[in-house]
Amino acid sequence: MAITVTARTNRSGILWLVATPIGNLADLTPRATEILGSVGLVCCEDTRRTGKLLHLAGITAPPMAVCNEHTEHDLIDRVLDSLGAGDDVAIVSDAGTPGISDPGERIVAAAVAAGATITPVPGACAAVAGLIASGLPTGRWVMEGFVPRSGPERRKRIEEIAAEQRTVVLYEAPHRLARTVSDLADACGADRRVTIARELTKLHEEFIHGALGTIDIGEPRGEYVIVLDGRHVDRTPPDDDIIRAAVDAEIAAGASRRDAAATVAKRLGVPRRVAYDLTIGNRSISEPSE
Repeated sequence: MAITVTARTNRSGILWLVATPIGNLADLTPRATEILGSVGLVCCEDTRRTGKLLHLAGITAPPMAVCNEHTEHDLIDRVLDSLGAGDDVAIVSDAGTPGISDPGERIVAAAVAAGATITPVPGACAAVAGLIASGLPTGRWVMEGFVPRSGPERRKRIEEIAAEQRTVVLYEAPHRLARTVSDLADACGADRRVTIARELTKLHEEFIHGALGTIDIGEPRGEYVIVLDGRHVDRTPPDDDIIRAAVDAEIAAGASRRDAAATVAKRLGVPRRVAYDLTIGNRSISEPSE
């Protein structure tokens, strides 16, 4: 198989963002193997884990640098210096696509600001794998990653997730899974649909489908992807009686007919003229607007 590599347009090195397997080692693509065997530096979360992957892929390990939440910022200058010297650099995570709830984002931002060439090498991504097998809507979705572990930030984030109308994808560790599912059920309602995926592409891969309040996750083991259905909004137009009652309430509170109609129209999502005419008995909501 021929490997297509981005053509060089100058002497600067290329920053490669290389996806690695999330379980099944056969998911390391030929292009990823080619790139990882040719770069001058690999930035990775765990040099032992990445070194093992490279060894199993038959790659002679290049120099490696630890890139995690604590070291990524300090690594920026080294990466930019390497690229400026004409050396290629690869960023990998322990599993999946770098930068997706894994290190890489800050180095990429710095490389963009420096005008470096950045090229992704697509491959495994746990969020996408969980989403497409969930049976939930995939046309519009949002990635939330890991929610905060505690405190006001966690409560706020879960409230935001509960209000989200798009499908939501989260990651969670096994020892926090039960609590997160419980918190989501409290915020979203027990009947919100969810799929919980674990050990994706591995021997014990499992998808659990159900409702937040009744889903049986068993004994948590391995890494988890939570795919949550979005909040469903009732878009049925309000009938005449609901609009009249809402306008009457505004008028009783001291608003003029015109102001009351404007307020209710905005709140209920109906034309202002319809709301106003209904207050004086001139029109049924079912009649066409002028």
